[in-house]
Amino acid sequence: MQAAAAILRRDGIEATLVKTAGQGSAKALARVAAQGPSEMVLVCGGDGTINETINGMADSGAPLGILPGGTANTLARELDIPQNPVAAAAQLSRWQRRKVPLGRARWQAEGGEEQRYFLSLAGVGFDAQVVRELSLDYKVRLGVMAYVGEAIEQVWRYGFPKFACRADGREYAATFAVALRTRLYGGWFELAPRADFFKPALATCLFQSAARGRYVAYAVAVALRRHLKLKDVAMVESARLAFEPADARSVVYFELDGELAGQLPVAFEVVPEALTLLAP
Repeated sequence: MQAAAAILRRDGIEATLVKTAGQGSAKALARVAAQGPSEMVLVCGGDGTINETINGMADSGAPLGILPGGTANTLARELDIPQNPVAAAAQLSRWQRRKVPLGRARWQAEGGEEQRYFLSLAGVGFDAQVVRELSLDYKVRLGVMAYVGEAIEQVWRYGFPKFACRADGREYAATFAVALRTRLYGGWFELAPRADFFKPALATCLFQSAARGRYVAYAVAVALRRHLKLKDVAMVESARLAFEPADARSVVYFELDGELAGQLPVAFEVVPEALTLLAP
């Protein structure tokens, strides 16, 4: 980060470095920075740190620049931002300010209604369970491969409870869903080939089987970009969706930008022009 700051100074951008101190810290720091005299807010981290940051500064009008430094970096790959933060800093002065939509989740928690923005995606069911069970130490040591290893383990441990997805007057059954603002999922897999990050829409991929062996087929099909040809995989394009368990006794979790958020029921929607983003 010292090297990135030196590159920024070379280009006439004086950056003040502030470290996060734990979960929720990035949100608080971003809120203070967006309300202060700074001309922009920069975040160095992965999708989870970026998610905290946008939740601290959305609707403020302050521009956000991303210097990738995490595990998957889905948005950075989507926008062709260099994965090295120093290389990204070298390009930042040439990036354009663009108003972009954000996804927003709303759900009931113990303290009342919660809401939280997401930048790239929201996952319901299987991948949220993977995020929930994945240990931080495992993630730090192995990066993306930690998610792969935990996903393989959860295929044989998870119960795949069914849930309902409602969108535009129609209802779909699924055991795993990903509502995407980006084409990419997990930084590498093109789950929603028609998604456009700059348009106010969600492309939601629904995997409908509860059979463990079928999830092996899903994984192969996703890797080969053939998943949308499977009869038990559906793609729903809508700006609003609602999810609830098929069985009220089931506990089904959801995650936002790779961070565990809560459990169903939950509603997702798109908020147009909610964030000013610096992008190539």
